Amino acid sequence: MNLARYQDPQVIRRTLTKRRVAIVGLSDNELRASNFVGRYLLRNGYEVIPVNPREDIILGKKSYASLTDIPDPVDTVDVFRQPSVVPAIAEEAVAIGASCLWMQFGVISYEGAEIAEKAGLDVVMDRCMKIEHARYRGRMHWLGFNTGRISAVRETL
Repeated sequence: MNLARYQDPQVIRRTLTKRRVAIVGLSDNELRASNFVGRYLLRNGYEVIPVNPREDIILGKKSYASLTDIPDPVDTVDVFRQPSVVPAIAEEAVAIGASCLWMQFGVISYEGAEIAEKAGLDVVMDRCMKIEHARYRGRMHWLGFNTGRISAVRETL
């Protein structure tokens, strides 16, 4: 399958306007990518809901064991887990009425994407919410990085 269909800029931009994000696999370890992304999203006005059964509090927020334990609605489910568990996470995302299943870099699950899409959820795969926010809604575009191509190599004229 082609990943490009799950990296549509319009879907990404639409998803970034939704502010309640459940991060599945959010770690309390400051050196983990999930923690860095969670902190970034909090600083940029998002409501972050940690989903990690091993922690009670992450980033000062109550952590839930699963998506179905979250009492309030969730817009986006951001996944920092191995691809083999994504289908079960996708089923939970559908069950709670999320509008988007977002899989971080390296998290590629066509089965999970199919479950979410069949239920009408948007799907973003193999992309980072922090990077995409910086590209489309943050400050990266001020420096000319919203071209869809990240490179340090100058184009020849």
